[in-house]
Amino acid sequence: MVGKRAAKRGKRTPIGDRVAFIAMMDKDVIADIKQVALDEHRAAWDIKEQAAREVLKRRKKAK
Repeated sequence: MVGKRAAKRGKRTPIGDRVAFIAMMDKDVIADIKQVALDEHRAAWDIKEQAAREVLKRRKKAK
């Protein structure tokens, strides 16, 4: 069949008003994030967003 796409892997969730943000990371960190997402039945972007929010919260408290 022409034009048929392969199914995407991983957990797909609605992203609401979020936008794409591409960042380079160590391949081992990426693999670990993906594994945590699988273990917790969450999307990898959700794991990364949570980690970023925690860093920003700590930074705000330090000021």
